[in-house]
Amino acid sequence: MVPPEYYLVLSAAIFCIGLFGILTRRNALLFLMSVELMLNAANINLVAFSYVWGNVTGQTFALFTMALAAAEVAIGLGIIMVLYRNFGGVDVTDATTMRW
Repeated sequence: MVPPEYYLVLSAAIFCIGLFGILTRRNALLFLMSVELMLNAANINLVAFSYVWGNVTGQTFALFTMALAAAEVAIGLGIIMVLYRNFGGVDVTDATTMRW
C-alpha cells in the first residue's frame, strides 16, 4: 500500500514542472502541454484525497477535470492553428498583434 504523501509529492512535482513550463516557454504547443501537466497534477491530488477519505467525490471531480482538459485542448489547438496560419509560427508573443 502506497502512502498518500507520495501521491501528493508527485502531484506537487508535476504541478511545478507545468508552472515552470508556462512561465518560461514562448511556444504555444509547449504552453498547452504545461497546462495539461498542471491539470493532471490536480487530478492526482483529487484522486489521492478521495482515496484518503474513502469516497468517490474526488474521482468524480477528476473525471470532470479530464473533460475540461479535452475541451481546452480542442480550443487551444484551434487557436494555435490560427496563430500558425496568420504569423507563420506558434510564438505566443506574436499574438499581441492580433488586437482589433
